[in-house]
Amino acid sequence: MTLESVHSGMATEESPEETKVSDRGMVTIPADLRRRLDIKPGDKLRWTTDEEGNLSVEIIHQREGVFDDFEPVDAGKTNAVEVESEFGAE
Repeated sequence: MTLESVHSGMATEESPEETKVSDRGMVTIPADLRRRLDIKPGDKLRWTTDEEGNLSVEIIHQREGVFDDFEPVDAGKTNAVEVESEFGAE
């Protein structure tokens, strides 16, 4: 099998890097590749193969979400009001 690194939908044509597969099926991504492709802890790799047995890897970046710094309002300190529908209180 060959390994094609995919980043933002584009294949890279860099010099090959090799890693050894452990007895548990684990591999280490070389540090140079992690830096070049901006792979950080928590990112995911999506592995796919084609009919010819070629392996492709897509990087799924897991960055801070929209609500990461969200601070919920204390339940006793809201300005919430009950909403009535056209059929009365719900």
